[in-house]
Amino acid sequence: MAYWLAKSEPSTYSWDDLVKEKQTCWSGIRNYAARIHMRNMKKGDEVFFYHSNEGVEIVGIAKVIKEAYPDPTTDDDRWVAVDLKPVKKLKNSVSLESIKKEKSLKEMALVRISRLSLQPVSDDEWEIVMKMAGEK
Repeated sequence: MAYWLAKSEPSTYSWDDLVKEKQTCWSGIRNYAARIHMRNMKKGDEVFFYHSNEGVEIVGIAKVIKEAYPDPTTDDDRWVAVDLKPVKKLKNSVSLESIKKEKSLKEMALVRISRLSLQPVSDDEWEIVMKMAGEK
């Protein structure tokens, strides 16, 4: 299993929206690096749900329930979408500020290439963030 981080502005699509809908098509991504990551996502992979611009924090965990398929928001077949469902809200959200302060996370994509809307998370990074959230 691999780990990922997906960003969304809460005013556009929030964790609460995902929970209410029970699943979503994660579409509209138009970044080449993020597209590569989406194509690598496998059913069962876990995803940190990150509120960007407002809140700026990891708030929950989602799971990939459908692997990459043509993005329904465009006729351009180069772009893909995946389906996600909520798994759980974190006990304590983990802010970008606290992630940046954690020396062991200095190489995390969220810190190094913060604008990327979908990014990989290493096993070690996942464990550290989970501990910061009070989950382990």
